[in-house]
Amino acid sequence: MTTAHTPRPTRPTRAVRAVRAVPLGPRSLTALGLVSAVGVVAFCWPFLAPPSSRLSAHAEDAPWLFAGLLVLLVAVVAATISESGLGPKAVAMLGVLAATGAALRPIGAGTAGIEPMFFLMVLSGRVLGPGFGFVLGSVTMFASALLTGGVGPWMPFQMLAMGWFTMGAGLLPGRSRLRGRGELLLLAGYGFVAAFAYGTVMNLAGWPFMGALTSNIAFDPHATVPANLARFAAYCLATSMGWDLGRALCTVLLTLFVGPALLRALRRATRRAAFETAVTFDAPAP
Repeated sequence: MTTAHTPRPTRPTRAVRAVRAVPLGPRSLTALGLVSAVGVVAFCWPFLAPPSSRLSAHAEDAPWLFAGLLVLLVAVVAATISESGLGPKAVAMLGVLAATGAALRPIGAGTAGIEPMFFLMVLSGRVLGPGFGFVLGSVTMFASALLTGGVGPWMPFQMLAMGWFTMGAGLLPGRSRLRGRGELLLLAGYGFVAAFAYGTVMNLAGWPFMGALTSNIAFDPHATVPANLARFAAYCLATSMGWDLGRALCTVLLTLFVGPALLRALRRATRRAAFETAVTFDAPAP
């Protein structure tokens, strides 16, 4: 006689709650929105200012003005985010990841776009959230500039662009549910697209420094917007396409092959750090 076996009830799968090392409050979101808006103007002013404006008349001086302004704004938004919840454990994590990213950047020295720092920023932003990601990207680029001697008017633009780059990874969907190969493909795809976006916006920061008489692909303050767009596209193709492609491929390969181990390590570290648990000190026993 055969007996029927009652199937065991299966446990419902429960989504893992995503930890945010730095929760973004209303003040932080407002500061981040304002600095991003000013950053868009700072990057895109060659296409926004009419040829008759005084800004176009001082085309070679404008990047210096925006660079000084961005330094102050990035510092303000970093301080605002820090005030909203960057505790000692998050500061320690920030220091470790920023130092690691700054040490990774000189490995390829930008040769053929081999810049392993970018994949670390993608994975860190994914695990630790957009607020932490923006601060991490900005601080890492600042530290790497000091380490490599790359301090100049382009540095504030790099800080803001890397802050956007890392924050974007934290805004990707499925932080609490998506795992495995699907998550890796999502991060690799984001890294590929964002690597080109980073190179393009950084081209916008350096393009106006070229004198209009030096090349037919340089910014011409007296030309129309379509003409300057054509010049800028030719400038990107001629100067940075190879580096952007190398950066994108390097980010994709490192994400796919090193990403699983690093994601596990980052998530294990965030669980042990318990960022959302306040640090308390017990009174000494009498």
